[in-house]
Amino acid sequence: MIIRKLFKFENAHVVRGCSTQRCRASIHGHSYKVEVLFESQYLDDGQMVYDFGLMKQGMKELIDSFDHGVAIWDGDDKSYIASMKEHSNRWVLLPVSPSCEQFSRVLFLMLDRLLSMTQMVNGERGVKLNSIIVHETETGYAQAFEEDAYSELMGLIDLNTIHFSDEVRKGWSDSRLWDKMLFGEVFVNPHTV
Repeated sequence: MIIRKLFKFENAHVVRGCSTQRCRASIHGHSYKVEVLFESQYLDDGQMVYDFGLMKQGMKELIDSFDHGVAIWDGDDKSYIASMKEHSNRWVLLPVSPSCEQFSRVLFLMLDRLLSMTQMVNGERGVKLNSIIVHETETGYAQAFEEDAYSELMGLIDLNTIHFSDEVRKGWSDSRLWDKMLFGEVFVNPHTV
């Protein structure tokens, strides 16, 4: 069975090297919709694949890290990067260009890591991230599956090279959320949400 949870965020970016002049040469924003799809052949003690309420914690916070911020590619012009950091309190520095395709891969890797380090407490079994769909516009989206997120052909993404501004980190219920993920600390799902 597959379940789906929808998240939303507003974000600005520039997608260098793309074919569209407006997208590659001007900072612009989108109202993103992110669909997180989980799968399992089992149901938990509440007869659910994975309680939607559990997604409102670390997963929502990680996706919300991009809200009202600027996604910056670390391979962009150094003066542009410095300017974006100087003029925006909320930014995320990525090792890839912030295209819709790369957003779906980055979010897959982030949520897959968090899920893999989560200790289940309500009988959840075999819960796996099926895919991430990122809607950049009403008519265009990218969907990343595990093979896409970890693809050498598309370029490996090292989570250690993703950096969040201090203002983004302040918005997390645990300011060490990202560090815990990088260092492999176990997250324990609460018994009640």
